[in-house]
Amino acid sequence: MVTKVLCVAEKPSIAKAVANHLAGGQVQVASIQGNLYTKNYQFSYDFPTWGPCSVTMTSVAGHLLSTEFVAEYRRWGSCDPSALFEAPIETYVEDDKKAVAANIERQARYHQILYIWTDCDREGEAIGAEIRTVAAQGNQLFRQPDKTWRAHFSNIERAHIINAARGPVHLDEAQVNAVTSRIELDLRIGACFTRNLTNSVKAMLQRHAGAERTQAISYGSCQFPTLGFVVERYFRVRNFIPETFWSVKVMHQKDGIKVNFNWARTHLFDRMAVVILFERCLTARTARVTKVQTKPTSKWKPLPLTTVELQKCGSRFLRLDSQRVMHVAEQLYQKGWISYPRTETDKFDKGMDLRALVQKQTQGGAWAPFAQNLINRGFSQPREGRNDDKAHPPIHPVNFVMPTSLTQEEQRVHEFVVRRFLACCSQDAKGSKTEISILYGSETFNASGLVVLERNYLDVYPYDKWTSSQDLPNFREGEVFEPTEARMHEGETSPPGYLTEPELISLMDANGIGTDATMAEHIAKIKTREYAESRPRARQTRRDNEEEEYEPDEAAEPDAGGRGRARGRSRARAARGGRGGANGRGGGGGATTGVLEFIPTTLGVALVEGYENMGFEISLTKPFLRKEMELKMKAICEGRKTKADVVQETIEQYRGVYVQTQQRLDSLRAAVRKYVFQEDG
Repeated sequence: MVTKVLCVAEKPSIAKAVANHLAGGQVQVASIQGNLYTKNYQFSYDFPTWGPCSVTMTSVAGHLLSTEFVAEYRRWGSCDPSALFEAPIETYVEDDKKAVAANIERQARYHQILYIWTDCDREGEAIGAEIRTVAAQGNQLFRQPDKTWRAHFSNIERAHIINAARGPVHLDEAQVNAVTSRIELDLRIGACFTRNLTNSVKAMLQRHAGAERTQAISYGSCQFPTLGFVVERYFRVRNFIPETFWSVKVMHQKDGIKVNFNWARTHLFDRMAVVILFERCLTARTARVTKVQTKPTSKWKPLPLTTVELQKCGSRFLRLDSQRVMHVAEQLYQKGWISYPRTETDKFDKGMDLRALVQKQTQGGAWAPFAQNLINRGFSQPREGRNDDKAHPPIHPVNFVMPTSLTQEEQRVHEFVVRRFLACCSQDAKGSKTEISILYGSETFNASGLVVLERNYLDVYPYDKWTSSQDLPNFREGEVFEPTEARMHEGETSPPGYLTEPELISLMDANGIGTDATMAEHIAKIKTREYAESRPRARQTRRDNEEEEYEPDEAAEPDAGGRGRARGRSRARAARGGRGGANGRGGGGGATTGVLEFIPTTLGVALVEGYENMGFEISLTKPFLRKEMELKMKAICEGRKTKADVVQETIEQYRGVYVQTQQRLDSLRAAVRKYVFQEDG
């Protein structure tokens, strides 16, 4: 007897690819009524679990069901915003998805097995549950656990899909509950605070000449902490006060080579102390070499690529914002060129045949000779990071594609993914570093020189820089010489720059704001809500031989507070900004790095300062509340908490904050007058 299996993918492109792989191209295709993009693919396949099967493969397009308040609570004036914490909610199919839902319900009537092919992450698990709900309306069989299954896959390469078809698993109900909890909480909290915020501030904006605003002033538990990071850095730039420092610089010329020695103390903020130490140097007249050490050194190859790292590198190297990078990566995944681009994992499973993946990249592209060299003799096992989401491998190429067949943006993202993967499979760059220390008076000065001996991974990964410095002349320990030049140097600390997109993503990641899959959406949201603006960062002139270096595997935390930087940044950065926000900032100019930096608008500044001035123990503009919510979602996934408990605990926590907000709304209105209307007081 032939078993009838209904397969449902998360996207039309995945359905098409999976159907063709399983059917070997022997597929009958039928359009569905009311939707141009969704197709039904019919074919035969012998599943090891069910034997010979008649298969219908179709798809949804993301979430099939929506969650909203029941009709009587949807109108803004229908109730006090606080009532939304408890208002009844319902799930339903939006009008633009009714044709897709009807197709699944109709097909379910004629099939005995539901096989779900959604993305293997928390969101995909929830979409799978939605598909099951709709299918069960057409066939009660699918309410039974042994009639609904899901495939586990991370790319749509043929062998991988065939392997996934052999091992159906059950939906993870804990992950489903985590997502539905988050959807309900985001709806209740977001709607409650958004209505209250808009009612409190929008009228003020509309009454003020030139400040008319038609859209809502929205609140989101991820959106506001993201804005909070931007505003916090803005104030550090705006309020920065430069401090004068002094240092001692020593240069010696030997064998025609000028060597700059750096003071071990770097600099001091006490001029008189530096004068005394400098005079001791001059009195001594000669310097003595106390250390000459040459030792091997390495520049480590990058870790395997995660979603967060792709977004940061996309902003820095590819000149694409995080949302655009993720969109392009998703396209490459759907076309079968790269693995699933939403992953937290930075280590490859030891069972993966990485050499076979490298071999595919020898077929063409500028990196083909390097890939061939890896196959011949240069392959090295990738480094292992500390993260493993147990769902997907790091992002990597799964098939070869000629770059010329891709769009320009696809080429850039694809090339980065390929080069990153090949770099991971290469060897660390090798070099030799010489360090020299001298004692001049009572002070120690140091110089170092680097010679790159083997570039290795750097030959395929131009995004990292590591170059030889000028050769140092031969010094011997105990050697005495009179420095060619010694002088006191006066400088000023300079402020940090505005928050860049890589820095913002790192902060969000470290503080649990959103997931690797949603961070780009939250960043885009504060821009579309006109709370912040982005622009390419101006290129800064380096001074005092300062070397700018980017370590993509480290969290790019903003600079700590205090005296500020004492490095070679242009002091002109401190002059930006007016009363507050992008609306009143000074203009830029000159060359840019292409990396986006964020500047809050006057409204963005007002919202953050207004809530901060309310004096909450746990601020709405800080990441703590959202991070705690994300930890609770994880607890649901791990079976340590129930959905009901998490929803109730979180609602009560935000209800308390809401009550305090109502009592202190004058702080918010005062901040709007101060920054948006530029009124004192």
